Amino acid sequence: MAEFDHNSQAHSRDPVGSYRALREKCPVAWTEAHGGYWVMSGYDSVFDAARDDEVFSSARNSYGGEGLTVVIPKTPMHLHIPIEIDPPEFRKWRKLINPITSPVAVQRMTGLVEKYTTWFIDEVIETGECDFSQVIGVPSIVTVDWLGLPVADWHRYSFLHHATLTAVPGSDEYVKATTVEMPYCSQQMREVIAARRAEPRDDVISYLVHQEVDDRPVSDEEVFSMVELLLAGGVGTTASLVSQTLVWLYQHRDVRQTLIEHPEKQERAIEEFLRYFSPTQALARTVAKDAEFHGCPVHTGDRVLLAWASANRDPSQFEDPDTLDIERWPNRHTAFGVGVHRCAGSHLGRAMARELIGQVLGRMPDYVIDLDRVEPYPHQGTNTGWRRIPATFTPGPRRGEALVLR
Repeated sequence: MAEFDHNSQAHSRDPVGSYRALREKCPVAWTEAHGGYWVMSGYDSVFDAARDDEVFSSARNSYGGEGLTVVIPKTPMHLHIPIEIDPPEFRKWRKLINPITSPVAVQRMTGLVEKYTTWFIDEVIETGECDFSQVIGVPSIVTVDWLGLPVADWHRYSFLHHATLTAVPGSDEYVKATTVEMPYCSQQMREVIAARRAEPRDDVISYLVHQEVDDRPVSDEEVFSMVELLLAGGVGTTASLVSQTLVWLYQHRDVRQTLIEHPEKQERAIEEFLRYFSPTQALARTVAKDAEFHGCPVHTGDRVLLAWASANRDPSQFEDPDTLDIERWPNRHTAFGVGVHRCAGSHLGRAMARELIGQVLGRMPDYVIDLDRVEPYPHQGTNTGWRRIPATFTPGPRRGEALVLR
């Protein structure tokens, strides 16, 4: 038994310390919060549970209420395919996603990522000041454009998916996201899906509507479920990673200078940023059958939280885990999950993070962050990061052309 709630304000004030205390006390613990759930906080328990789909199910169910089953408590989101489907059914859906998120596919997106990163920085580079949290809108707009949704509405999709995971449930921001933006975005997505089925274009939605599963065409509703998942993953995680990285690099200017002088180190450094910051802190499962797990009796219907962030700070797996070492290698972090449900968008996330961090370091190398005015996400149970990062820097020239968003 443990007094623990990853959604509490106490946890949000210090997620690392909160998980450390739990992990040191009991790497598999039960809390009564939110109707009760198991918390896997040790590397071994997280790793083993994530790979055991027969016991720890990701499928949508009624245990713990209705809504998105991979978070605790569940949020009022539509079904997400394939993250809410278990093997063997899972594999047929993942096969549809893999070709558009593979390293080869992401390589073809390099120009898109560079274009929007350049544009966002161009919008502020001449002023000498900005809020980095706005510059980090790049993952949102890239994802919206890549999918084939109206780019002019990228900020609405960004707000919706950030707020449902980082706003305090019941707050004005959360209510606006779920009652205003969610219906608007959902309706627009359905309209675009129908339009692409009639007249396909060169985008992901056009690809998905013309796929088959079990020798039948994929339905519009199934396409909607996949698109919404791709949106949710693309909008939040990379922004969380980059926001935390930029603040940390300002606090550790020797490391920032090293990455400026040796950009070849950035690729390995990003793996360490992923481990250290763990943008997606944890995701949930549901026990599908009674079992004994790491000495604990788990029962059908029990809810379970797999704490990726805690596993990434486990000293049994990582030497000196609370130190960020950009040279750390090998780095078997769990930031993208483990097992068959490992994040399909990991290659795109890395590519966007490399471009964003690389351009900021290259074009704003002397940036200064007003640490007294930075503002964290109010709720950090799922995604951690900063919602406000005021910064100043030496002004520089624009590089690209102004964009007209449609």
